[in-house]
Amino acid sequence: MTAPIQKSDATATGAAGVPRQRAAGKSGGAPASGPAREGTVLNVFSHGFLALWALMIVLPLLWLVLSSFKTDAQIAGSAFGWPAHWSFDVFGRAWSKGIGDYFLNTVIVLVFSVPLTMLFGSMAAYVLARYRFWGNRLIYYFFVAGAMFPVFLALVPLFFMVKMLGMLNTYQGLVLVYVAYSMPFTVFFMHSFFRTLPTAVFEAAILDGASHTRAFFQVMLPMAKPGLVSVGIFNTLGQWNQFLLPTVLMQPQTGDDPERYVLTQGLIQLQQQQGYASDLPVLFAGVTIAMIPMLVVYLSFQRQVQAGLTSATLK
Repeated sequence: MTAPIQKSDATATGAAGVPRQRAAGKSGGAPASGPAREGTVLNVFSHGFLALWALMIVLPLLWLVLSSFKTDAQIAGSAFGWPAHWSFDVFGRAWSKGIGDYFLNTVIVLVFSVPLTMLFGSMAAYVLARYRFWGNRLIYYFFVAGAMFPVFLALVPLFFMVKMLGMLNTYQGLVLVYVAYSMPFTVFFMHSFFRTLPTAVFEAAILDGASHTRAFFQVMLPMAKPGLVSVGIFNTLGQWNQFLLPTVLMQPQTGDDPERYVLTQGLIQLQQQQGYASDLPVLFAGVTIAMIPMLVVYLSFQRQVQAGLTSATLK
């Protein structure tokens, strides 16, 4: 009776001893290497690259804003020095020299062009993503091809087409061109987003008696809000900074036509008006005025933009 008990005790002791030695070996051994170390190196490299990229973006913007508070002599003497006198009078001079009118013209165009782009682009993308009919893929690839088509190749026929419609140097002409120019990207982006939305809610709305139009505007469109915000911000940035299309389409045809220049045209016009009597602080102040609204828009909606870009992947 005694031997089996001693043997079981020895076995238990030995079995318990092995894990203790292995645990000690794990805790007192060499530090982990391999994937963990490679991940640390990769994080350091990626964060360093992002910090360098941020400096490359922030420093020119900071230099631009600081130069608005300098004089021509200070800019010529020390381009990277701090302003000797902080005054906002230069922004008032820039506004009175035409930046205010150019700013207003740009806002008028975008107030109509961005909502129309979002409306027509979302409707086209929804039909192409949710309904199956002959020619569906052909129409979709037609929009995708439009996004890859360089706009300067169509400037000549576009100019004569707008001229035939009598819309040169008009707000409505530029609005229609902006809508057509932004449609391919909007359809491409929203098409991918609408395909990720669940169909159960849409089918429940149809069973409750809702029409396809009502189901789109009251059910599917609110569900696509993150994507709408993202593509809306991109369209706003692209149309606000557009230079080539306004240069071709927003030129006075006669001496009696008013100048409806947008901001990008106005900045060039402001530089040309200076002649030999350069006023660089006014020009820098004009660029700052044109830049601030887009910075405010992007910083205000950056979370929604990130959510819209990632939601299609996470669903």
